[in-house]
Amino acid sequence: MYLADRWKDYEVIDASGGEKLERWGKYVLIRPDPQVIWNTPRKDPGWKHPNAHYHRSSRGGGEWEFFDLPEEWSIRYDELSFRLKPFSFKHTGLFPEQSVNWDWSAERIRNAGRSVKLLNLFAYTGGATVSAAAAGAHVTHVDASKGMVQWAKENAAASGIPEDRCRWLVDDCVRFVEREIRRENTYDAVILDPPSYGRGPKGEVWKIEEAVFPLLQLINKILSREPLFVLINSYTTGLQPAVLSYMLGTAFAGRPGKRVEADEVGLPVSVSGLTLPCGASGRIEF
Repeated sequence: MYLADRWKDYEVIDASGGEKLERWGKYVLIRPDPQVIWNTPRKDPGWKHPNAHYHRSSRGGGEWEFFDLPEEWSIRYDELSFRLKPFSFKHTGLFPEQSVNWDWSAERIRNAGRSVKLLNLFAYTGGATVSAAAAGAHVTHVDASKGMVQWAKENAAASGIPEDRCRWLVDDCVRFVEREIRRENTYDAVILDPPSYGRGPKGEVWKIEEAVFPLLQLINKILSREPLFVLINSYTTGLQPAVLSYMLGTAFAGRPGKRVEADEVGLPVSVSGLTLPCGASGRIEF
């Protein structure tokens, strides 16, 4: 398992009965997690005195119950800074488990010994963008949500990323890649973090099981002559590590010297010593 275990400002304190108890900086939140199907004693005092609790509704969705939580706050990961705020469907604006992939990508960018152009698709609030740019890459950040792209810009500014290091685009990711093929633009590395289901800025429907492999085939056409890597994340239960590795190996079959690996991504749980599964990632290096 790829374990995101280097956090100081974030911690999964405990997990039990469909919920996880988390520390985000100095604030403690309770949020639902469908992977937590076990029940263990809730001994940590944070269970009784959280700063906020997201309650899932039996009708779908849910709502926050706030006790003592600011509208917005920040946490750090090494030298990077990320804005947080609770918003609909339990999210805070950051997926901490992805730090293990930030570290992996940043190491390869730093070790490349040359200028690296990186494309981040479905880039959300820019965790991977900020980390890659801090490592020296020039990043094109693409997401269909204008609000998420603005949030990512603010994370980059808070982390001290030079303005010329990132290009920010509100666009449908598939259509953007298709246009880059026609423009003959290439990238040395690509990160994609696709949702299970979503819609583009013009209502384009995205279903990961149908669309992700054709997108990987398109990405193969925009890789440079000396690419570094492609990294894909999945939170969809049907796309297990083996499926990710098969997709990567097949989509980039014609490229020599490739190395493919895939595994679950997880966060350590402090109280129990368990590891909380948080999806899977596939990586191909060239």
